[in-house]
Amino acid sequence: MKVVAVAVLFFLGFAQICWGQTNGSTNVAGTGDSEMAAAVQTNSFVVLGATAQQEALVRSQIQTMQPAVLPLRVVFVPHWKYVDNTRVFHLHVPTGYTSALFTHLPSRTIFIDADRYFDETLGYWLAHELGHLVTNSVKEDDAEKAAREFRKRLEGSRKARR
Repeated sequence: MKVVAVAVLFFLGFAQICWGQTNGSTNVAGTGDSEMAAAVQTNSFVVLGATAQQEALVRSQIQTMQPAVLPLRVVFVPHWKYVDNTRVFHLHVPTGYTSALFTHLPSRTIFIDADRYFDETLGYWLAHELGHLVTNSVKEDDAEKAAREFRKRLEGSRKARR
């Protein structure tokens, strides 16, 4: 019985390792169609806990900003969970300041406080969080430098629509 249990555990562990292997192809879409590859790349992150309108807004803003590094997840959480996540991830917010978004760099996850979410300013703050991802830095100045370019792209897109 022990031999069977060890064999099953071995094969389950081996199967999990094999899932990470690829066939060597680096083509995202698999067909060579660059338009399809771009569509897959822009939608290669997950938006959780958002309404359909919020998800569409986040996706369109990130697509407009075109960051070199995309988040893996954008998570809308209720305020109590947001506060708990800031504690768990040891987010340091200076005294007197508040935050409606923050980025966890190791997991490439952007957390949004769903109770403090504002449509008109989301792009501004989302650009800052994407700046953290692109620079791979927790420093606010580094994120702001990267965010300036993203905000220019958002503003250019707004002007083009008008």
